[in-house]
Amino acid sequence: MPRPSVFVTRLLPGGAIEFLKHHAAVRVWREEEPPLAEELVQQAARSDAILSLLTDRIDANLLSNSPRLAIVSNMATGFDNVDIGAASANNVLVTRTPGVLSETTAEFTIALLFATSRRIVEGDRSVRNGQWKTWGPNVLLGVDLAGATLGIIGMGGVGEAVARRGRALGMRVKYYSRTRKRDLEKELRISYSSFTSLLERADFVSLHAPLTAETKHLIGKAELDLMKPSAVLINTARGPLVNQSALYTALSRQRIAAAAIDVSDPEPMPPDDPLLTLPNVIVTPHIASASTATRSRMAMLAAENLVQALQGKLPKHTVNRNIARQWRERVRGRFTSS
Repeated sequence: MPRPSVFVTRLLPGGAIEFLKHHAAVRVWREEEPPLAEELVQQAARSDAILSLLTDRIDANLLSNSPRLAIVSNMATGFDNVDIGAASANNVLVTRTPGVLSETTAEFTIALLFATSRRIVEGDRSVRNGQWKTWGPNVLLGVDLAGATLGIIGMGGVGEAVARRGRALGMRVKYYSRTRKRDLEKELRISYSSFTSLLERADFVSLHAPLTAETKHLIGKAELDLMKPSAVLINTARGPLVNQSALYTALSRQRIAAAAIDVSDPEPMPPDDPLLTLPNVIVTPHIASASTATRSRMAMLAAENLVQALQGKLPKHTVNRNIARQWRERVRGRFTSS
């Protein structure tokens, strides 16, 4: 029986690729930039499985033109880059890598809270630009985190980890989520809030919601207008959660005090994006989960998901479990002797 063919869309940290090579014939895209759509379609057409990243668009065109493709193992917590409906229609199993990045992303979120509240990036820039003339009692005054209200939108794994850290810093934590977490409220002494009330009362609003059709532009002009003039918006989730044009207007008119975004729409952010002209915004290149340990764990989990599927097993982190029976019938005997 020939070894299954696997395409990995980028070089991965840790031992994930070597692990895959024990189970399949592996091709790896070795360029820094992701494969273009045409290249990805060509690679998918000759593959039994793909290990994809959030930069890879696995759409209906790719799926309908890849008759061999049976597995898409997405190395990401979310799966907004994959057309799940089209995957299910083509009996392609989709998996993801939740949980492993929660603590690392939460740490980075808190780093952005510190950076904005204490104007760290502005301070560094002023020194480099020769603007530091003397110590002054009114120079680059910031705000304290202790006693401030942190509003978290989305109480999944990352949101919970941010809440724990916020409470440890002495912050009052409010949250809004599709599902209320009463046990967590008691454990951490946090409070559930309506979406509108959270925006009105929070000193810092931190986004941790998944990107769906319903959450696209969750934060736009109307929502920014509800926030305090002294409030700060943090986004380490997905760029399209925020209407960037509305954010630019709010920041440039000092409708809110500042923002720190690790994600943008589009990604990468063009160097001429007007947000980059503002002193009260921090932009980082989608690195909230970028620790060696976490990215290596993500890669290995994606590889393990893929290998389990090649073995005819249904991985724990399958997205479209509703096609499990049809999918098993489709792949029975293709990759294993069973």
